[in-house]
Amino acid sequence: MTAVAPVATGSELKWWKKGDIAAFFALFTNNLTNIITFTALLTMAGLPSEIVVGRIAPAFGLSILITSSMYVWFARRLAAKEGRGDVVALPSGPSAPSIFTVTFLVILPVYSTTQNAELAVGVGLVWGFLEGMMLFVGSFFGDVLRRTVPRSVLLACLAGLGLLLLAMNPMLQSFQYPVVAFIVLVLVFMNWFGRVPFLGKIPTGLLLLIIGSAAAWAFGLQSPEAVQTALSNAGFNPPQVSVGNFVEGLAHSAPYLASAVPLALANYVFDLENIEAAEAAGDSYKARPVMLVNGSATMIGALMGNPYPVTVYIGHTAYKEMGAGIGYTMLNGITMFAVGLFGLSAVLLSIVPLAAIAPILIYIGVVTATQSVRETPRVELPVVFIALFPWIASWGNSLVNNVLKSAGTNAGEVGAQALNAAGTYYSGISTLGNGAPLSSLLWGMIAVFAIRNRAASGAIVGLIAAIVAFFGVIHAPIPRIADLSMGLADPQVMFAVSYLMVALLFLAKWIQDSVTKEKATFTAKDEFTIASV
Repeated sequence: MTAVAPVATGSELKWWKKGDIAAFFALFTNNLTNIITFTALLTMAGLPSEIVVGRIAPAFGLSILITSSMYVWFARRLAAKEGRGDVVALPSGPSAPSIFTVTFLVILPVYSTTQNAELAVGVGLVWGFLEGMMLFVGSFFGDVLRRTVPRSVLLACLAGLGLLLLAMNPMLQSFQYPVVAFIVLVLVFMNWFGRVPFLGKIPTGLLLLIIGSAAAWAFGLQSPEAVQTALSNAGFNPPQVSVGNFVEGLAHSAPYLASAVPLALANYVFDLENIEAAEAAGDSYKARPVMLVNGSATMIGALMGNPYPVTVYIGHTAYKEMGAGIGYTMLNGITMFAVGLFGLSAVLLSIVPLAAIAPILIYIGVVTATQSVRETPRVELPVVFIALFPWIASWGNSLVNNVLKSAGTNAGEVGAQALNAAGTYYSGISTLGNGAPLSSLLWGMIAVFAIRNRAASGAIVGLIAAIVAFFGVIHAPIPRIADLSMGLADPQVMFAVSYLMVALLFLAKWIQDSVTKEKATFTAKDEFTIASV
């Protein structure tokens, strides 16, 4: 009689592994950068610290604690199901694009107009709740879309997200403060990319922060005064129910909700891409429960005072390569909650400089992009680079707009023709960059279906692209219905027509292939008949 191997249980998945230390510092510093970012943006704009540090930050930490705890539970279920002890939990974090979107397109415009911080945050909470609700509803279609969209496309889009949205600005920060960042960056190459680490007995994530912080303090980039100021602003701030604030914002939120739709679609795509990346790395999670958790945590966070959505964060493959398990995610959730609870984000930033954190973000972005190349069949490799272009344009668009804003002007005042004459090709940068998460996905699918000669699928994608372009979800700064009376003078009409032409091209290719196949079938039958006679 053949012996039956015992089924592994979730308890066999260790709560803590050596690799969790490095992975925790990488994920925690990533999340910390986001909480520091919105804290700085909101307080510098004039919103009271008691709202930003006292309410938003604790609810933000609570949202991440909820998702982190659930991700650990999912990992333990997966380990029990597959009998493996090497399962890695998904990383949790905020949607980085949403931090800038809800801050600059919702909270700050309302505050600038009304000087009412409570109302501004309330409108932001409605925006965040809508994001969570759309993710919650969309979770029921996530697994279907993962089976529909080729893996190479999802990973290619994630490569663009990793390189341009996560790693590019940290690389620029590294060259702004090279006395801190260069040595940290090379240590990343040695210890995480290489196989013979420097001071290998010390967890690399901790080593990077120690050396980077020491360099910053040695060269006078950090000051004791900043630490004292940050400590004076710290305190105990438990999450508070903000339903009243939410209801107040509900009555004034309609004009600001247009940006929630494309961002919800982007967050939806981010989740799918990161879940697909985890599966490519060996950890197969179902999209529906993960996205249900993200949507629920985002809605709970909004009702508790946090306007920023939470998602599956980028970097699962990198954390797996570090040797992590589930401990890094759980500790990240607990620590982020503690940071918000006690108002410690400014304290940590006063001790550890961003220049020491930046190389860690570069590493995660590079590993994410590397995975897309490694997991993509050779014939589909061009898709990886085609999907990068919208992300490059999105980053360039932000850069140009920020430069013009700092000069006290904008693209409308300078004029697209003047910018084009200067070699910036602003019209192209703007239209290609707007809606980058979705346009990257669509162009990746168009490219892969063209390469693989799946003409019918290509025609469907071309039609979908025409529809979303017509409504301004892609290639437009804000969604709106195209003005047909303007004809091609309306860019949205022009893009819709262009994508319809793509769909017709695929349709023509499908007809050609069908006719060719039919002729080949008849020829084969004729040859068989002649041979029989």
